[in-house]
Amino acid sequence: MIERNLTAIAMACALGLSTAACSGAPSAGDTAVVDANGSATMTANAMTPAPVASATSSTAAAPYLGRWIGVEGMYLTVADKPGGGVTLDMQWDLDNKGVFDGTITPEGIAFTRNGKMLVLKPSDGAATGLKYLADKTTCLTVAAGEGYCRA
Repeated sequence: MIERNLTAIAMACALGLSTAACSGAPSAGDTAVVDANGSATMTANAMTPAPVASATSSTAAAPYLGRWIGVEGMYLTVADKPGGGVTLDMQWDLDNKGVFDGTITPEGIAFTRNGKMLVLKPSDGAATGLKYLADKTTCLTVAAGEGYCRA
């Protein structure tokens, strides 16, 4: 069996990759034990309360919710959208910002910007292709040169 950290399990839950590990609200410090078949079970750390993004946030969106930072003032704020999905408030370059509807998919958050279908994919800072974000571990990347990470 392999022990995985909470961040990996939370991201897997958000992406719908493992339903067995996603049945409860994990706490910081919890681990999941993953067997050879990919089934996971959570082991609780009773000393740490469960972090909750918001009382009404969907389970799939929870790991994505909140503010993400880019470079040179770029940002991404992901919020639950009433009726399902998420809302993306973003500035993706020096001259362009906007608000877009997003859908949680197995790959990440799918959205349409300027008529083009895009996906914010979970990654690390190196995958963003941006030097300033290179050492970050929890990021979302649209494409090389456009990414956002947790502070």
